[in-house]
Amino acid sequence: MGLLECCARCLVGAPFASLVATGLCFFGVALFCGCGHEALTGTEKLIETYFSKNFQDYEYLINVIHAFQYVIYGTASFFFLYGALLLAEGFYTTGAVRQIFGDYKTTICGKGLSATVTGGQKGRGSRGQHQAHSLERVCHCLGKWLGHPDKFVGITYALTVVWLLVFACSAVPVYIYFNTWTTCQSIAFPSKTSASIGSLCADARMYGVLPWNAFPGKVCGSNLLSICKTAEFQMTFHLFIAAFVGAAATLVSLLTFMIAATYNFAVLKLMGRGTKF
Repeated sequence: MGLLECCARCLVGAPFASLVATGLCFFGVALFCGCGHEALTGTEKLIETYFSKNFQDYEYLINVIHAFQYVIYGTASFFFLYGALLLAEGFYTTGAVRQIFGDYKTTICGKGLSATVTGGQKGRGSRGQHQAHSLERVCHCLGKWLGHPDKFVGITYALTVVWLLVFACSAVPVYIYFNTWTTCQSIAFPSKTSASIGSLCADARMYGVLPWNAFPGKVCGSNLLSICKTAEFQMTFHLFIAAFVGAAATLVSLLTFMIAATYNFAVLKLMGRGTKF
């Protein structure tokens, strides 16, 4: 088999939906974790600089922020590993499905992987093919581990539900910062509102960020406008927006993974080609 022919067969058997979903997952998780981490750091600085002078008022908030940052580290590691596993599962099940329909001839590794799903028998080769069969045995062992697309569908479904909650939670800081920015716009252009500038405030206590006994806990009028004009506020606001977009991209990738895995599992199940589910 020539190199060009081998590449052509690999491209024909590639799970393009899984490839797109993997790229989207890595991009979304990187954006969510990186921007979310820095946005939380920026929020901590804004709170301790402008909204409270007593460390005890925001001590609990700092502990929560640091805990979320450690969770972000774990989330990034988990998703990069799980995304790689889902991509491998995509190659695995897509190769088995296309072998059933006769769309292409599998390679050595493809045969080893698809044997677990399709019930194919092991080939017998000469001693000269010992290296090839060793590779096939390795892939076959990998296939036994990946040969449970039903479990991957279930895990991905549960993970999608959990990430849907994460996506909803990531919208909360965007909402808080947007309200603060809208208040600043009203202060900057007083002709657009009937309220006095001094009564326009951003109260961190109202959102549960600080306890009600925190002092001052809120910033009003021109002082709030000066905060909104700082590069720190603008950067933190945009970082939270980027983290929200990253969470949305990750959610789309999980849905794509789930649809592709469900389709492949359904085909393998209904065709009844010796599957073990």
